[in-house]
Amino acid sequence: MSTSPRPKSPVNYGTIENYDTESNHSEDRSPHGTDYRDQALPNAHHEPPFDRARRRSFIEEDEDPLQIEPPTMKKKEEKVTWSSLPHKSQLAILTLARLSEPLVQTSLRSYLFYQLRSFDPSLPASTIASQAGIMQGSFAAAQLCTAMLWGRFSDRGGRKRILLIGLSGTMISCLGFGFSRNFYQALIFRMLGGALNGNVGVMRTMISEIVREKKFQSRAFLILPMVANIGSIIGPMMGGITSDPAGNFPDIFGNNWFLKKFPYAPPNLISATFLSCAAMAVFFGLEETHEGYAHQKDIGITFRRKVFAAISRFFGGKKEGYEPVMNSEPNGPNGHIIEYDPDSKPRKRIAPRYKNKLPFRRIFTYNVVCTLICHALMSLSMGTFQNIWYSFLSTPVYDPANPPENYTPHLPFIFTGGIGLPPRSVGFVMAILGSIGITLQLFLYPHVNQRLGTVRSWRIFLYCFPVVYTVVPFLSLIPSTTPPPSQKTGIPIWAALTSLLFVQVVGRTFASPATTILINNCSPHPSVLGTIHGIGQSASSAARTVGPALGGWLYGVGLKNGVVGAMFWVLACVAVFSIIASNWVREGDGHEIRLEGDDEAEAEAEAENAPLLRK
Repeated sequence: MSTSPRPKSPVNYGTIENYDTESNHSEDRSPHGTDYRDQALPNAHHEPPFDRARRRSFIEEDEDPLQIEPPTMKKKEEKVTWSSLPHKSQLAILTLARLSEPLVQTSLRSYLFYQLRSFDPSLPASTIASQAGIMQGSFAAAQLCTAMLWGRFSDRGGRKRILLIGLSGTMISCLGFGFSRNFYQALIFRMLGGALNGNVGVMRTMISEIVREKKFQSRAFLILPMVANIGSIIGPMMGGITSDPAGNFPDIFGNNWFLKKFPYAPPNLISATFLSCAAMAVFFGLEETHEGYAHQKDIGITFRRKVFAAISRFFGGKKEGYEPVMNSEPNGPNGHIIEYDPDSKPRKRIAPRYKNKLPFRRIFTYNVVCTLICHALMSLSMGTFQNIWYSFLSTPVYDPANPPENYTPHLPFIFTGGIGLPPRSVGFVMAILGSIGITLQLFLYPHVNQRLGTVRSWRIFLYCFPVVYTVVPFLSLIPSTTPPPSQKTGIPIWAALTSLLFVQVVGRTFASPATTILINNCSPHPSVLGTIHGIGQSASSAARTVGPALGGWLYGVGLKNGVVGAMFWVLACVAVFSIIASNWVREGDGHEIRLEGDDEAEAEAEAENAPLLRK
């Protein structure tokens, strides 16, 4: 049914109508879009221009001035600090869950060489080094097969349950590894731990869903590598002190049959206890972050709230389900008692609920592929270095009085021997590494990242790795205050060791969180964010499967043939390739591909978040 156009008359004076804001007559409109040029009186006598200007000024006075925000009234962006991070309690639980895993891994590395030797004391050092590489590679190989699946499962069934499965699997793996009696038993439990663990990718996804604003990313994504450094402080010291207590402290534990039969069970029991505590914290305290499952009832959180409510009633005498108005916001009139649901949660900013999901075949965009290649190359060099570095620290010092067969030193490349550090000293070295890393991450990284940007700082600090890998083998040539084959001691060796570790930690401090941010932001669509992190973890696991196994074998071959630095120099070449490949990576926005319905989902989320943004 058609209607005649509304006549223009003084009655419609001041009416706000929608017009094309790109018209050339913008000077005759109010800031709200009112066209005063067409609202003149219908008589033949037009008002003079100055009267029209006066009328516009009167209307602007009548209209709400708060709807117009001049540039001078805009709030300055608040400075981002650690204390300004949102949802700190949830981040703290994720921190605890993440800490448990590097604690296990770094604890294991400090005594792995000696545990493998305890299985068969007749094996030479080169064979044990190869076994250590296979042991580390087996964990990554099993993780490679399942990490992407765990990422897909987290997109389809929620993040929290996948995190609990990973923590439980790692705990079982620890217990089995600690009580293993031969190499193959230990290998099976390591592979079990890798297959059940897809937590790194899931945790990265959860952090990106908890902290959505980009200005917080440099600090939020720094939490996981910073926790890894904390683990590298505590783990090696714990492993070095608690491993083989009957052998290290014979006066106290020498007559304990259990510790003699299972000398490496204590550090694994401690790790399993820590993992169980982390799993309980996740079950009772961590909220689901996947928007499709966040509104479902959570058994663990519901149980925790009921227990806390019961404790509160017992000590405070409050009635269940009621709260005095004076202790909360006055939602009820006249001071009435307000009833509330104890299972309700405070409202948070919600993310858009995208109805369509990106097909798997469209995930691998050019930027995703380039980012994953660089991530794999960096993981290959860093994972392999971590493995052979521990073996190098534990390798006996070269003794000129008892040289290998057919060996003649010829500098600068043909030389052999390690540093000969025992587990406690290895733990101390790795504690130094972790202390340096956490200091840099807390106080230096956020400022450098903010000034240089994620991609630029990442590319710059990648240059640290080839330098370290090239120089590390020459530590075996530094003079010691004790004669060989005793471990190297003295100021020169510790000064050189600490200096190289400092450079390596600087590179790792800036490269690891930047890589995580780049993987998160290269996601072509929010619906596949968990899958992208799962693929990233798979790429890392693939590199850590090939790297440690091949690296341990090549390190053993080099050690046997008098070229202890061969594998380190191969890693330096890999690090150079990663520097070259980084030039093709760009930082995405996490939504490169737009699907049908995305705009409507974002509009709905923006409308629901509008009351929160006004607070």
